[in-house]
Amino acid sequence: MSETLPTGIRAWIAGARVRTLPAAVVPVLVGTAAARGVDGSLIAWRAVAAAVVALALQVATNFANDYSDGIRGTDDPGARVGPVRLVGWGIVEPKAVKKAAFACFSVAGVFGLALAVAVGPELIAVGLVSIAAGWFYTGGSNPYGYLGLGELFVFVFFGVVATVGSTYVQVGAITGLSLLASVPVGLLATALLVTNNLRDIPGDTEVGKQTLAVRLGDRRTRGLYVAMLVVAFVLVVPLALDRGGAAVALVAAVLAVAPVRSVLEGASGAGLIPVLGNTGRVQLVFGVLLASGLAVSA
Repeated sequence: MSETLPTGIRAWIAGARVRTLPAAVVPVLVGTAAARGVDGSLIAWRAVAAAVVALALQVATNFANDYSDGIRGTDDPGARVGPVRLVGWGIVEPKAVKKAAFACFSVAGVFGLALAVAVGPELIAVGLVSIAAGWFYTGGSNPYGYLGLGELFVFVFFGVVATVGSTYVQVGAITGLSLLASVPVGLLATALLVTNNLRDIPGDTEVGKQTLAVRLGDRRTRGLYVAMLVVAFVLVVPLALDRGGAAVALVAAVLAVAPVRSVLEGASGAGLIPVLGNTGRVQLVFGVLLASGLAVSA
């Protein structure tokens, strides 16, 4: 590990993994846009609260992942390529990272409770399940992220739950449009994790971390990544049949060419770091365009 390690606030920003935050923002944008025109005008503070909940859960999960992997010894800097790990690399004390994770979970809980008071108590159950899912991804005695279920977690919570939930807090109902829109949103969010786990196959194999990428192997994981992006864009078509403006999201396909080419050409290790950034860019642009298209054609 030749890079200079961050300290102070720079360390915490690195540990929060800011580049992953579009995965939290996009579903709120899309879900809120899908609610437009369904039942009255949008309620701004609820959209903001939903965004805070999503962002807080994302950062909390990142810190929880850092803490749990670090104390297990699966983030050895000699075997790990990619973003800084606060605990595994000895940058921050484990207790401090754990406290940061629970502080962020608490922020999500406070804003989620405000939404529950305004919308309905069912949101409390959704929030508790989401917090538990974020912690036990790599936490606890039998983390499901080590069993190859991490991609399912991301798809469900940063795709379906976050998108449909953002519509629900506006209109008090689950709509077909929000469910359909949640699928491409979830696929692109999951593609980020697939890229990350593809990069980490050698290190994860060495420490016995059985991610989906480890289970599938290099070739099939690359195929999974490409399939996720392709299906996400294909699903814009039925969305556009309901709201024509959704078709503008297809423009983001131009940005998907470079990361798909890199994955198909065999980029590995540090070579996949730009793919991770480019995939995040695809997700963000796709989400903004899809939300805009849904909103203007409501």
